[in-house]
Amino acid sequence: MTYWIIALVVILIFFWGIKIVRPTHRALIERLGKYHHFGGPGFHWIIPVIDKIYRVNVTEQMVDAEPQEIITNDNLNASVDAQVYFRVKADEDSVKGSIYNVANFKWQIVNLARTTLRNIIGTMTLKSANSERGKINAELYNTLHTETKGWGIEIVRTELKQIDPPKDVQETMNKVVKAENEKIAAVDMASATETVADGVKRAKIKEAEGMKQSKILQAEGEAEAIRLVNEAAEKYFIGNAQILRKLQALETSLQSNTKVVVPGGSDLVNVIGEMAGIAPLPGKK
Repeated sequence: MTYWIIALVVILIFFWGIKIVRPTHRALIERLGKYHHFGGPGFHWIIPVIDKIYRVNVTEQMVDAEPQEIITNDNLNASVDAQVYFRVKADEDSVKGSIYNVANFKWQIVNLARTTLRNIIGTMTLKSANSERGKINAELYNTLHTETKGWGIEIVRTELKQIDPPKDVQETMNKVVKAENEKIAAVDMASATETVADGVKRAKIKEAEGMKQSKILQAEGEAEAIRLVNEAAEKYFIGNAQILRKLQALETSLQSNTKVVVPGGSDLVNVIGEMAGIAPLPGKK
């Protein structure tokens, strides 16, 4: 019976001392309050009561610096918040540093980030702080990276979440932005109107040029017609002004569809025939 009790106690102690470390963690094993050895992922057995295991997460983690009121260089209260992304490096010295070199490294990172933000933004105006977020992020990252080297921690990145001015200042800034947008819209509208006016002006100029060209062509046509008439008059009606007047009267009558009776064998018939390329009819004897 005693052997059974001893065996049961041994079994219980064995299972009590079994510890499993996940791939996302590393472990430090202490014996009687002193560091004993480093534990990687997998199965580990420690002596219950005598040994103690501390598991440390080595994946990327995030802490929020929590919103805080910071007085800017132009004496305005800005509500500032930031996030810090970090991870404990997986080697033995780094894991030991995160446990033995700093008490509660997450809390320390938060406080260091808050203090650093106060130091950075306190030297800037609210306007410059809002326009130079990248610079603030870079300075915050560099400070945290330097200060946490002995903690076995790697700062991955920092993100500035917000820089909010007081409510009344925010309302004033919104009015300024609105006025700027309205000004830009008015300028755009004026430019569009001017463009339309220029288009209309160019169209009228084109129309006037077309009418001018049309009149020029019409005048040239009339001049050509007059020239042809003059040539015909010089050719056919030298010394026969009376026949020319009859021919003009005939042309006017034909244009108005008026019937005109021209006596056969007259000089007018002969002239018309000659102009048409028809030989005149011989007169009766």
